[in-house]
Amino acid sequence: MIEQQAESREGNALANKTGPCHGGQVERKHGSQSTCLSQPPEESRRANRQAMQQESPDKKSAATRIHDETVDYRFHSDPLTQPLAEVSFLRRSLLLAELAYVAYLEEDSAATVVDDVGLRETLFLEEDGSQAYVFRTEHDTIVACRGTEPNEWNDIRADLNALMAVSETVGRVHRGFKKEVDDLWPRLEQELAENNKPLWFTGHSLGGAMATICATRCRLSMIDSNPQELHTFGSPRVGNKTYVNHVKLQHMRWVNNNDLVTRVPPSWMGYRHTGTQLYFDSNGDFRKLTKIQRGRDRWRGFFKGLKKRQFDHFSDHSMKLYVEGIWKCVQQQRDADVESAIG
Repeated sequence: MIEQQAESREGNALANKTGPCHGGQVERKHGSQSTCLSQPPEESRRANRQAMQQESPDKKSAATRIHDETVDYRFHSDPLTQPLAEVSFLRRSLLLAELAYVAYLEEDSAATVVDDVGLRETLFLEEDGSQAYVFRTEHDTIVACRGTEPNEWNDIRADLNALMAVSETVGRVHRGFKKEVDDLWPRLEQELAENNKPLWFTGHSLGGAMATICATRCRLSMIDSNPQELHTFGSPRVGNKTYVNHVKLQHMRWVNNNDLVTRVPPSWMGYRHTGTQLYFDSNGDFRKLTKIQRGRDRWRGFFKGLKKRQFDHFSDHSMKLYVEGIWKCVQQQRDADVESAIG
């Protein structure tokens, strides 16, 4: 199963809300379905933060629980005051990584924390367990797909269903990942149909696979805005060579050392990766290595994990480590190194 890792995904606090909209949210109807669109005024946003600070420790933990950790999340990213395309590559990557991380939060908590970086509109989409956020600024629209939750049978079933199915374009694609996107796509396509802002996709684990398929469909659909960039973190292989090469996307595929998920489904089943690989070594540093050098580095990471009594093939999959790796690059001002690796 794709998400068997040391830091288990989501506690019960991430159970889906089914009640009415609250906290200044606006209810949007889609036939028999409704969605809470968070557009709270400044007073409501301030009240939400104060309420969270005044809650008991147990309630605060429930509102901000990611990877079975209590998180009082604060963005490393600076507030957006300009189009995302005008932000440096590393700063842009950092924000998209943090949004892939925040995608595991409940919608009310996510809407509160992303407001701090200038994302004024938060829309949570869910269909049959397939979940994604649509974040909007004055200049951009960002889609963040949520990854695997081990207590969600729909996610587990998607991970296990490694058989290939005929894609909607050409080639063949992972049947489980395709099913997740098939459930969510009508709603997402409806939301993006009139989007006239630059469009960005991000996701971790299963969310990375979903973001890849969504960005591909968006590129080929009647949606006016094409994806500017796709950033995936710890993403599995999505389809065969024909599928992944059919549509050319600016795909940044971040890989953390021994992250096992990035090596499944196996290539002997016909699966291939796409995009530009950006690799963090066993020390959590970005490095441009050859295949042989990466192999040696992965052995170093494996033995370092054993010394810590960890099986780093699982622990390296943590989205928190991806955020920390990019943040380290930002602090070290390694923009030139990373951009040279992209070519």
